[in-house]
Amino acid sequence: MAVVTTPTTLEHAVPAMDNAEVLRIRNDFPALSQTVNGQPLIYLDSGATSQNPLSVIEAEQEFYEQRNAAVHRGAHHLAVEATDAFEDARQTVADFIGANYEETVWTSNATEGLNLISYALSNAALWASQGRGDRRLKDLAVGPGDDIVVTEMEHHANLIPWQELAFRTGATLRYIPIDNSGSLDLEQAEAIIGERTRLLAFTHASNVLGIINPVQNLVAMARKQGALVVLDACQSAPHLALDVKTLDVDFAVFSGHKMLAPTGIGVLYGKQELLDALPPFLTGGSMITTVTMERAEYLPAPQRFEAGTQRISQAVALATAVNYLSETGLDRLHRWESELGQRMVAGLERIEGIRVLGPGAGVERIGLAAFDVAGVHAHDVGQFLDARGIAVRVGHHCAQPLHRRLGLTATTRASAYLYNTTDDIDQFLDAVSGVRSYFRV
Repeated sequence: MAVVTTPTTLEHAVPAMDNAEVLRIRNDFPALSQTVNGQPLIYLDSGATSQNPLSVIEAEQEFYEQRNAAVHRGAHHLAVEATDAFEDARQTVADFIGANYEETVWTSNATEGLNLISYALSNAALWASQGRGDRRLKDLAVGPGDDIVVTEMEHHANLIPWQELAFRTGATLRYIPIDNSGSLDLEQAEAIIGERTRLLAFTHASNVLGIINPVQNLVAMARKQGALVVLDACQSAPHLALDVKTLDVDFAVFSGHKMLAPTGIGVLYGKQELLDALPPFLTGGSMITTVTMERAEYLPAPQRFEAGTQRISQAVALATAVNYLSETGLDRLHRWESELGQRMVAGLERIEGIRVLGPGAGVERIGLAAFDVAGVHAHDVGQFLDARGIAVRVGHHCAQPLHRRLGLTATTRASAYLYNTTDDIDQFLDAVSGVRSYFRV
């Protein structure tokens, strides 16, 4: 099968990954050695949750075996070691995305990070009206007459928090539509992002369409109007070299479980001056300076947003995952995944009765493809593939409005990562080519 690749500036800058290297990488992932339904597992659901290398599993185990203790709260040896490991992990992750240590907040996942921003912004108006907190809160407050702008391709996690922010504050939620190819309509974006826009939230890379959105263009539109920018980096941080300073976003979120780390750990990046001004989302221990029976004063970021016992072992494991990705090389990884993504799309487009969502072969995308099989429900497609040891995602992928815009209720999605080979993709395509005949469509 011919491979369709997308020319990039990376093409000659770094050595390419190949199947031999990927097979060596795969040996680091215990879960990938198993069989499913009598077939060797082909895991193509990393867009939902990636597998973990042994080094990440061992990092979390080693923490519990050697230095399990509460952080920031004890003077004994284990507590000091636990705190050092926890904060060293924060620095590692901050460096990974080009952020400062103080701008990197631990969350349970990206969804919590987005809700944190949403609630903090709605509380900003209340604090400002009471003369409480930073004087900049008046500039951050959202209220009636303000617009919150998202896009039609958003994951529910980057849509519903903004719906609720609009509901709580009286602001208006607006969205940038997509065109028939799935790309954002940038002409309409220019008209929608106006002087009333207080916040623009959008995904860096779509978890359904595979599209990599033009961050610089969208940020420039927001900056022209003085609006805040929130970037959903869940599908980009695991796959692309990410520098939040270069992108000039105000906030960004991503989840560890999509980038080789355990579940239950996520990251919120925010510009330091914004995080220090915003009211906290959760309150309690570890995030305060002084407490009386009447009121409390809060620490600056990042501890300002980390109430209670934190995800300590998960943070340590995430830092190990970040080091694994960095050692592999994000530029090399992106090139390999782009090749796999193009191979998927090109192969799917040649199968009769298959509709691929998003751009066609030859247009840059991350390494995933969502598709519809004419006459066969996505859940049936998923079960057909699972019987052959191929794991994919089925459903609306937490993007119902996007599917509705495209005239669909559900699709099948295959998503590759650094442990997938071209043979994985070819076996997947061969299996998909037999779906319609199996169901006698």
